[in-house]
Amino acid sequence: MEEKLSREEFVKKAIVSLRKEGYKGIHSVYSGFNEAYKKYFQGENPIETTNRLAQEGKIVIRPVKGGVMLYLPEDAPGASSADQTLKKMGLG
Repeated sequence: MEEKLSREEFVKKAIVSLRKEGYKGIHSVYSGFNEAYKKYFQGENPIETTNRLAQEGKIVIRPVKGGVMLYLPEDAPGASSADQTLKKMGLG
């Protein structure tokens, strides 16, 4: 039997695989992520895992209507550091 993905691997794979063209993140509910997570990890709550990964800086969560958007850190809106912003402005 194929070995299961870790929770972090599952979340990151879902973000990359489920996002629609032109979008950098996925909606936790409308993308089907929450239900897929519960099925894959036998009823576990995806909110606990995504919150932990966000606290560890491995993903970024943004609240939106009907749930949250999940992003990889490098793709999150407003994720630019001050140094990156200054560099883009030609000041860094």
